Order: sequence, then structure tokens, then C-alpha cells
Amino acid sequence: MSKELQPVSPANAVDLYLDSRRDDAAAWTVTSHEARLRPFVEWCQTEDIDNLNGLTGRDLYQYRVWRRDGEYSGADVEELAPATLKSALTTLRAFLRFCGNIEAVHEDLFEKVPIPALSNADEVSDSKMVPERAPPILKYLERYEYASRDHVIVLLMWHTGARLGGVRSLDLQDCDLDDSNPGVEYVHRPEQDTPLKNDEDSERFNRVSSEVARVLRDYIDGPRTDSTDEFHRDPLITTTHGRASPTTIRETIYKWTRPCFIGEGCPHDRDPDECEAMYYKQASKCPSSRSPHDWRKARVTKYRYDGIPRSIVSDQLNASEDVLDKHYDRASKRKRAERRWREIQR
Repeated sequence: MSKELQPVSPANAVDLYLDSRRDDAAAWTVTSHEARLRPFVEWCQTEDIDNLNGLTGRDLYQYRVWRRDGEYSGADVEELAPATLKSALTTLRAFLRFCGNIEAVHEDLFEKVPIPALSNADEVSDSKMVPERAPPILKYLERYEYASRDHVIVLLMWHTGARLGGVRSLDLQDCDLDDSNPGVEYVHRPEQDTPLKNDEDSERFNRVSSEVARVLRDYIDGPRTDSTDEFHRDPLITTTHGRASPTTIRETIYKWTRPCFIGEGCPHDRDPDECEAMYYKQASKCPSSRSPHDWRKARVTKYRYDGIPRSIVSDQLNASEDVLDKHYDRASKRKRAERRWREIQR
């Protein structure tokens, strides 16, 4: 006998779901699920669905099409990548399973979420940045934006291969810059809003060169805004409001990966006076701009070009060797063959 459904709005149901996940999932996971369910709440609003009780399998298929075609107002693409769509719908499935348990929808509705089957090619993002793009960006920052916050963000993400959350998590106390072995320590502090991707497994100390250490010292002694966060910690990357937000760091990478921004001209023949990507908040709309994840993938590819063993790269970036091969190493088949040949000839 089916249970009697209890009225609940989409937004309220999402809040209940996220609260339930905080007991058994990493903070990073909860944040990701919140972002993936935000479009679903918006879609419900556009369809005048203010109570989940009447949700049907046909509704779920219509949502899949809406999401696939990039109709979500927060999307900056015309069509969602297959892997991204699968992640969004897999999270929706987990959410609806929870909703079934709290009598918000029929218990078997989650089974009707249309999860797309992906090929091996679809599972890997096509978005990439060739490593050769990094040196001109770093050189420009060294010359014209030396020891600025932007310079430090880009430099750390390149030289340590850290994720966005790792760079954001750094405190002054995590920076050991004065001895003969300078470096930074990434520490998982979820209770203070700076979780690392793989929890304690992501904790590590990454060496940096004396040149990078010099830039960090000059930033700390100079342009860095002397600001603490809400937990009375001293963030390395600051704004006037405290620790830099993920958005601030993400937009910094988008900003500096626009070719026109470092004087290389526009490869897309756009008029700078009319290009929407010239605005700081719209930098991601430049076809050549790249995300922090793409920047990290380029770092992996450069390590592998240089013949650094996979095990070393894995430790440096806190990513398994299988994940590195599948999602991060963007070398061509010919480049990979060259690497194998070098190893064989040793």
C-alpha cells in the first residue's frame, strides 16, 4: 500500500536533502549537489511546480531536455556536455530517492530519471588548455602584475597543481617560505569552510621554487589585504571581506586565460568594444578562456611532457593515476607515444 504524500515545495525539499547529506558526505560533495539541484528548482519555478507530489516521469524527461539544451539561467553554454548532464541527473536521482523516503514523491519515481549512457569519449571533458599557453600568462603577470593577488593565485595553481579549493584554503601559517625548502601545506578544515576535495587524503606539503617563494613573500609584505576570516584565521588569498571566495579565484583564471588580456590579440576576430567577455564577470564567455580545472589539466600534461613519473604527479596533485590518465593528461596520442619511447630507451 502506497504512503500518503505530504506537500513540499522543490526548494524546501532540496534544503531537507542537503541537510540529510551533511551527516554522511564531505562538505565538498554537499556543495556540488546543491549546485546541481539549483537548476531543478529553477525549472520547477518556470513550470509552476510548487509541490513535488505531482511530479511524473514525463516531467523528469522534460527537465532532462531543458537541462541538456542549456536553458538554465546559470549556464554559459548552449548545450550541456554529456558528462555534466549525467552528473546532474544522477544527483537528481539521489534527491528523488530521498524525497520518496519522506513522502514527497512516489517511492519509485527516482527510477524514472532518464540517466544517459556515455561512451568513453563522453565521460571525459573536451575542454582543455595546452601547456604552452601558461608561460606567456605567467611572464605577463611577472612583469605587469608582480606579487598581486592574481599573480599569486595563478602562480600557485600552476606550480603546485592545486585545485581551486586548495589554494583558497591556504592560511599564512600554511606557508613556509623562509627556509631552504620553501613550500605550502594544504590542510583539510571542513568545519571552518575550507574543505579539500578528498578530505584528509588531500592533505600534503608541496615544495615551491625560491622564485615562487619570493613572489609569495612580496605579496604578503605588500599588496595582500590584511584581513581575517570569520573563524579568526589569516587567509593567504584575501579580499576586503576576508578569505577570497571560490568565485573570486575561478574568475581570476578565466580572466587571465583570455588571450587579449595579455596582449596577444583576439583569435576569434571579435571587436573589443563589443565583446561581452571583456567584462570581468563575463570572462568565461570568451571561447579561449579556461577554468581552474583546465589550468590544472594543463599542469598535469606539462609534468607528463617533462617525463615526470605518474606516481610523482599523483602525489603532487592528489589524484589517482587512473584519474590522471583519464581526465587530466591531455597529451595527444603522438605525445604519449614519445613519452613511452623515452622511457623504453632508458
